[in-house]
Amino acid sequence: MKIEIFQKKIENIQDAGDLKKDINKNLKSPTTKLLDIILGGAIQLKASDIHFEPQTKETKIRMRIDGFLQDIILIDAQIYQNILSRLKLVSGIKLNIRHKPQPGRFTVTIKNKEEREPIEIRSSTLPTNQGESIVLRLLDPQSLIGLDSLGLRDGLSQIFEREIKRPNGMILLTGPTGSGKTTTLYAFLKEIQKPGIKIITIEDPPEYQLEGITQTRVDRSRGYTFASGLKSIMRQDPDVILIGEIRDSETSKAAIQAALTGHLVFSTLHTNDAPGTIARLSSLQAKVINIGPAINLVVAQRLVRKLCPKCKKERKITLEELKEIKRELKEIPKSVKIPKLSTETKIFQPKGCKFCNGTGYRGRTGVFESLPIDDEIEEFILNNPSVATLRKRAIEKGMVTLKQDGLIKILKGVTSIEELERVAGELKK
Repeated sequence: MKIEIFQKKIENIQDAGDLKKDINKNLKSPTTKLLDIILGGAIQLKASDIHFEPQTKETKIRMRIDGFLQDIILIDAQIYQNILSRLKLVSGIKLNIRHKPQPGRFTVTIKNKEEREPIEIRSSTLPTNQGESIVLRLLDPQSLIGLDSLGLRDGLSQIFEREIKRPNGMILLTGPTGSGKTTTLYAFLKEIQKPGIKIITIEDPPEYQLEGITQTRVDRSRGYTFASGLKSIMRQDPDVILIGEIRDSETSKAAIQAALTGHLVFSTLHTNDAPGTIARLSSLQAKVINIGPAINLVVAQRLVRKLCPKCKKERKITLEELKEIKRELKEIPKSVKIPKLSTETKIFQPKGCKFCNGTGYRGRTGVFESLPIDDEIEEFILNNPSVATLRKRAIEKGMVTLKQDGLIKILKGVTSIEELERVAGELKK
């Protein structure tokens, strides 16, 4: 599917309001033209998803921008049916099946002044009481970033650079769905990719295509799972292996074995924080005696919205906020530089303007918690400590927590207290 004719209009879309006007003007246009405007607008707004949600008489279109769904427009039910049929057709989804979910995919190519890689779009239909809903996931290669764009503080970037260049071991990224784990993993791959090493990934499915990297896709219907795929990958003489997710005992054991036998392994795990990774692997029947030697680094991460640079509003910190921030940062290592704290300290809060579509935020960045597994922590793990005990020991050794990393970004004017509390919990105990 190509988007070319409407690119000049798309280039001028600055917010969701302009897109709504453009859609309104073209509601009676052919379905392909209307769909081009919706898709082109979503790409320009850097939306990660487009939601078409049928209601009683109309269908709501929403887009997820910077992690939040924003209402775009309500369209007539018949217009939506035409769009739905077109989307099912280009996605390879059966038109006559309406009563069960169906996945699909298609590719969008944009031709403009700059050469752009094709954008893969994953489709997912779902039957509802009001009709079929469809959600589109936009996988824009331009969203792939390097280590220098992840939002790493000084010191942490050096840790990442050191660990991803080690010849073997495992680096695990933890956090909930949508916390940016895949983006970080691909940043790792981009950093270490060179002609002298072989990198193979197994994902469900691969989100982006990377030149020079062998990427494979899980296919459970044919028995090709993370675990069985990893065993096959090991016979391909890889230097680096990326496993999309460790979700069962067989995969955890195979991943740890790969890390212990001379491979560098990257993967993800669902835990709330970095210390919780050890307990999670234990629950997946990994041997405690192997966990410490296999893992080089555990990283927990979240995504916070960045304050809009054009409208963020400066204010003086309150005494209560100052007290809580000082308490949270009390145990932070002296090697981590933080702005000086006093009653005159200034922080920023969201306001809202046309540039950020009235939200007060524009773009996102990561907040991180990293736990390197050195000899001392490895020995500590052998005693099978609780998550709380391991967390306390890690902090004593200098681990900067998610909340502390976020507070540093607040003091530097990157994000707000409200946004950090949304993803990492309130400052008050």
